[in-house]
Order: sequence, then structure tokens, then C-alpha cells
Amino acid sequence: MTVVITGCSSGIGLATALYLKQRGFKVCPTARKPQDVEMLRRIGFEDAKQLDVTNSTHIASVIQFVIEKHTVIDVWFNNAGYGQPSMIEDLPTKILREQFETNVFGLHECTRQIVKVMRKQGYGKIIQHSSVLGIISLAGRGAYNASKYAVEGLSDTLRLELKGTGISVVTLNTGPITSNFRINAIKKLKENIDMNGSIHQAAYEANVNGTGKRVPFNEEAISVARVAYKIIVAKKLKPRYYITKATCLLGVLKRVLSTNMLDYILGKI
Repeated sequence: MTVVITGCSSGIGLATALYLKQRGFKVCPTARKPQDVEMLRRIGFEDAKQLDVTNSTHIASVIQFVIEKHTVIDVWFNNAGYGQPSMIEDLPTKILREQFETNVFGLHECTRQIVKVMRKQGYGKIIQHSSVLGIISLAGRGAYNASKYAVEGLSDTLRLELKGTGISVVTLNTGPITSNFRINAIKKLKENIDMNGSIHQAAYEANVNGTGKRVPFNEEAISVARVAYKIIVAKKLKPRYYITKATCLLGVLKRVLSTNMLDYILGKI
């Protein structure tokens, strides 16, 4: 069985690629930076390829490579993405657009291209990496919240449109996972947001200074890898999978609480 995973430079993508490879799958891990592709090849992934999800030519090239070598693509895992912290009023529209270019438009272009391949095959599984922040919103995460809500909408719609085709669309709602995600998010905060003089400066500084703190309900990336494996081998799939206790808890609260009560709780996080 052949699996393509985007965003494998570290964290969830890398852990999933390793976990699946150990279980005998043909894994084509991809990464945006050439040096990360070289790292993947050094650790045994001969099919590792460069893939910037904002580049449609990269996507087409990876698909062509895998099809020519392995004939089919059984699973495509849209994992690539990043988080851009900022309060909404400090968030330049240009930076919001950049967040969507990767997390939404890149995911959409990968999905659009792989659906054509899977229609010809008559089957396939597409795993969409959303987040707990595709279910609920947290202050200071507006760009990321919005991008993941968009992933939810696209994935829910596509699942309906592909009914009866043999192509499954599954959404992962991950909570806090050990990775470089938070470190990279802080880099984006420093690069793109004018924190000095903002009315939220103290909150930004607390965010920057708290990057090393352990987050409640945090789990290791292997938790996501195990769920991805479960999805790949399953004959009957759920439309979405909650990963981490944080996602399970907040998912329940979203369904049972009023908006005002949920806002109160989220304001304490």
C-alpha cells in the first residue's frame, strides 16, 4: 500500500512516515525544504520528495513520480501546515492570506489533484489534518483558527461529493502534540506581527516566554501516527477522529454548552 504524506520535516509528519514504514507501507514523505528532503533520504526514505504545497507544479510532480514508480496512491495525508499567532486587530491581511495559502489553498490544491488520480483508480483515502482549533477558537490564534475552520468546511463538503466513489475523506482533529509547531509559531509571531506598542504586547510577550512550558493534555506525535495507521487499515471509517484528551473534552463542550458558557471556559485557557 502506497502512502504520500506532506509536511514531514519533523513532528507528526515524520513520526507518521516512520511508523508506517516500520509496518511495511511504501511511504513517500515530502517536505518543503531541500535539506529536509535530504534528511528523510538519509534515514531511509528513498522516495522522499520536495513538495511545497503552495506550488501546484510540485504537487503534480510528486503525484507523477509516485504513480510511475508504484502505479497507485492508496492514501494521501494532507499534513503540511503552520500556525500564525496574532490578535485579530494586529493581523495584517497579507499575513492572513499567507496562512491560508499553506493551510487551506495548498491543502485544497493537493486534494483537487489527488482526487483525479483516485477517481481513475476507483478508490483511495484522503486524510485531512485539521485541529481542535477547527472545532473551537482560542484568542490570539485567529489566522490559524480561521484556516482550520475552512479545512473543516472543505472536507465535510468533499466527503458528501465523493459518496459512492470509493474515495474516503477523513478529518483529524489533533490537540496539543509535541513538535516544532509552537517554536515555528513564535518565529512567525516575531517576523510578521508588530508587537511593540500593541495593546496586547504583554500577552505576546507571555506567549513568547512560555514556549518551553508543557501544555496540559499534550501527547507525543506517535499518537497521531497510530490513528493514521488505524485509518489506513480500516474497512469502515469514521468521518473524523479526535486525537488528545483536549480535543475530546472541547469537542463535547462545543456540543453541549451555550456559546457564552464556552467562551467563558475558552477565555481561561
